[in-house]
Amino acid sequence: METPRYSIDHIHYRTLDPEAAATFWRDVFGATETGRVVNNGRLRVMFDLGGLAIFVEEVPAGTPPTPPPAFLGLEHLALTVTDMDAAVAHLTAKGATLAKPVSSPRPGIRICFVNAPDGAQVELVQRG
Repeated sequence: METPRYSIDHIHYRTLDPEAAATFWRDVFGATETGRVVNNGRLRVMFDLGGLAIFVEEVPAGTPPTPPPAFLGLEHLALTVTDMDAAVAHLTAKGATLAKPVSSPRPGIRICFVNAPDGAQVELVQRG
């Protein structure tokens, strides 16, 4: 049996405040809004970020927050940047805050983490 081919389709970003989260992805990362729908009374705002579809989706009040690392399951989204210093300067100028400063865990790689709404984090990675 041949192994099926897989590729990324989208990620869901679940939030209590979809407008605030949408503003974050649009204003901080420059994601392009591609649509809005309301399903079961909950807003979903769709974005394109460098070819990655992000669905910002409202959850009911009382939904538990993102657990602090470490926990089981998917932890964070990582985005590649070509110039870490320029990316950090751009994001902080847009009001983003760093969860962890720029570091180099091994030669040829620089990383940092940006705080996102609802306790989530976005990792920035510069390779080479």
